[in-house]
Amino acid sequence: MNQTEDTIVALATANGVGAIGVIRLSGPEAIIIANSVFKGKDLTKQDSHTIHFGHVVDGGVILDEVLMSLFIAPKSYTRENVVEISCHGSNYIIESIIKLLIKKGARAARAGEFTMRAFLNGQLDLSQAEAVADLIAANSKAAQQAAMQQLRGGFSNQLQALREQLVTFASLVELELDFSEEDVEFANRGQLRQLVLDIERVIGKLIQSFELGNAIKQGVNTVIAGRPNAGKSTLLNALLNEDRAIVSHIPGTTRDTIEEVLNINGINFRLIDTAGIREATDTIEQIGVQKTMEKISQTAVLLYVYDANALSDADLANDIAELVKPGIPAIIVANKTDLLPASAAINLQLTDGTDLVEVSAKEKQHIDELKQLIYQRTVKGQLSADETLITNIRHLEALQRTEQALIRVLDGIANQVSSDFLAMDIKQGLHYLGEITGTVTTDDLLDNIFSRFCIGK
Repeated sequence: MNQTEDTIVALATANGVGAIGVIRLSGPEAIIIANSVFKGKDLTKQDSHTIHFGHVVDGGVILDEVLMSLFIAPKSYTRENVVEISCHGSNYIIESIIKLLIKKGARAARAGEFTMRAFLNGQLDLSQAEAVADLIAANSKAAQQAAMQQLRGGFSNQLQALREQLVTFASLVELELDFSEEDVEFANRGQLRQLVLDIERVIGKLIQSFELGNAIKQGVNTVIAGRPNAGKSTLLNALLNEDRAIVSHIPGTTRDTIEEVLNINGINFRLIDTAGIREATDTIEQIGVQKTMEKISQTAVLLYVYDANALSDADLANDIAELVKPGIPAIIVANKTDLLPASAAINLQLTDGTDLVEVSAKEKQHIDELKQLIYQRTVKGQLSADETLITNIRHLEALQRTEQALIRVLDGIANQVSSDFLAMDIKQGLHYLGEITGTVTTDDLLDNIFSRFCIGK
């Protein structure tokens, strides 16, 4: 995938019939190849960032009326000559034009090859390139904001600042090795220790952000659990404001999980309606209950729903003790409160990390209050346009390895190890940070990253 001296071509818009399609050429011969099939102005004599109307012709046959957009190197996405051909969205027309361009000397682009060239040519670093894919896949406002923040270089700038500080001390420690016989110390160990602690604090915060960042990217798993006839499916329908799940007074109606996406304040929550928890009456229901328990163990937030009119305090306490696990935010949803006597009051002793909301799913009472509580229990005020969130597992693993290397540096300073061992651990930390932005790369790493992109990007 390192061939960058040829000219590549691909459809940049989505496959399928549409009003228009955009075909992208990038490479040293992009303008010459486009000009060879274009009947209109001489594209080789036009300025960058100009658009020209004409026809794509194959010999004497007109294939389509088009607009040719020119981007002359280095003022383009790939920092190469780029031509974007806007044609009609017929699959036949698009395929005919691409085949013609290939016949004239272009090569079909591989997945992610345009963005890979942008990276190789210094337009983007590796984390920014990955943000392009995240931006394309973003399906919520929060996911779009996280991708844009990374694409603008917020994450890269943080990492670059950390690396520069480490490089300075690494150079001083390396210098000490040249004067090992004189026992000279150029790198002040106290200052180095403080620097490593400061960097470790920043990296620790980035690592902690992955839980939220990944939830924003993938959607927050939110399990709705409880006993049969507690109103779980009715609550799902109320949250979605549509009749998605079958509602029945017959216990055990829901035997498999039902998953739907709810967007709250720009974040997608993957609502999972589960089978009612009770002693199963048949094999199918038993499998459903097992699936419920599995989903609860994997959830990011649990909505435990119970019938406020039917469940005893003892049974409620037993359910909460069984289902609510440490570290998983839980919201106790007292349902059917519209049927409670006016004098009735719900007195529930809540543990840390647990909240209570009284609703009527059938009458859609206090549903908005529940939605906001779900959001608050998950986001916890962490979401900010300026906040760097780690959304990529590759970045997380590299940061964790960096943190481990820095811990070894701190141990080395505490134990007064020699400069060569300190230098080795600092270099390891620099290496792992460099893997994130692409300062350190391998062909296998690049192939793995860019092969997940769509063709044409």
